Amino acid sequence: MPAAASLGEPALGPLDGRYRSAVAPLAEHLSEAALNRRRIHVEVEWLVFLGTHDVVPGARRITADEITLLRSLPRQFGEAAIEELADIERVTVHDVKAVEYWIKRRLETTSLADVAEFTHLFCTSEDINNLSYALMVRDAVAQVWLPAARALTDDVARMAVELRDLPMLARTHGQPATPTTLGKEFAVLAARLRRQLDRIGRAEFLGKFNGATGTYAAHRTAVPGADWPAISKEFVEGLGLTWNPLTTQIEPHDWQAELYADVARFGRVLHNLCTDVWTYISLGYFAQVRGQGTVGSSTMPHKVNPIRFENAEANLEVSGGLFRVLEDTLTTSRLQRDLTDSSMQRNIGVAFGHSMLALQNVAKGLAGLDPVPAALEADLDATWEVLGEAVQSVMRVHGLPNPYERLKDLTRGRKVDQAKLREFVAELGLPEGEAARLSLLTPGDYVGDASALVDHLEA
Repeated sequence: MPAAASLGEPALGPLDGRYRSAVAPLAEHLSEAALNRRRIHVEVEWLVFLGTHDVVPGARRITADEITLLRSLPRQFGEAAIEELADIERVTVHDVKAVEYWIKRRLETTSLADVAEFTHLFCTSEDINNLSYALMVRDAVAQVWLPAARALTDDVARMAVELRDLPMLARTHGQPATPTTLGKEFAVLAARLRRQLDRIGRAEFLGKFNGATGTYAAHRTAVPGADWPAISKEFVEGLGLTWNPLTTQIEPHDWQAELYADVARFGRVLHNLCTDVWTYISLGYFAQVRGQGTVGSSTMPHKVNPIRFENAEANLEVSGGLFRVLEDTLTTSRLQRDLTDSSMQRNIGVAFGHSMLALQNVAKGLAGLDPVPAALEADLDATWEVLGEAVQSVMRVHGLPNPYERLKDLTRGRKVDQAKLREFVAELGLPEGEAARLSLLTPGDYVGDASALVDHLEA
């Protein structure tokens, strides 16, 4: 792989400069070098398949040692090989053809020289590309993105459990509303994130291997007796992908659109978490103390800014925008082929890179939070009017007249303290036990099943 850019080296984008170290694991799967390494892998596996399945009449079988040699070629694709391939491509002006020639060079001086011309046999470039991208994205998701996203979601779920019993004033439309618990609100976010991760974890990665317009025309003409659909299916599934039998020159990319829509939706939920946590910090419900050795402001020493969540918001917006563009563009190809997908797919790594940055920022941000129970309690104690809902509901159950309207007159646009509310309840004429129960109710108690609802995360 090329050396990572440092802060002092020129880089057009932040993923190759400032944030290179944070996204390096993705570069192993989604960079241009990774694409060419996967192309070599697919070309080599096709050679191995041809040399072990008697597909071409009269072609000799390759030996176990020759298979080992072939499968070593992707591992040899280091910095020198990357430069060599670039030199070849400057002549071919065609990236996949350059890969074919790169492989043939290595076979010409080995025992495989006699089968070197089988490299890329019957293949259109998209036979190689679609399989390469499917393998790249599959492994990037499974080995890098999903583990990070699952770890973060587990962090959110742990916070839900830890904070399950901490009462909090809710705000609907930004206004004081029926209290909840801080943990229950984190549980809602954890459940939403997990739902998207379940969808992403079930993603299918499709591949095709059927020639220039998806008809096996060259295959059938050169080797008419072979069952080409069955060969194609066996080869694609042998790579660990789902075979798509009906395509044009390209695999239609619908599976990619489905995956990117789910990843983008996960990002929107995570963005919602960021804005909510940012607001809780602003309200003083969380203190940002742990692990804070950073400068919050160049002039105000007291500042500890919620920058992790702000940075995550920005990166989620970039990644979400790119995923949506990928989804929209990749599902359309003029007639049997156009080249828009070629340029578009080179941005897959950028989209996942900004998503990874967001995951890391949110994880670090959450790790630096400590709840401030006194701040939550003070907010609750200042808003006794939220018990109006409880009082009017009990009044309704016991048949008292105009419960909603009477509580509206008492509470709307007015602050109500404990004494005033108890006085109101005492004069209602409720059964003695009900009046006593309401008189003991506080905003901090009025959380319903909020704590118990967190248990649904484990269900």
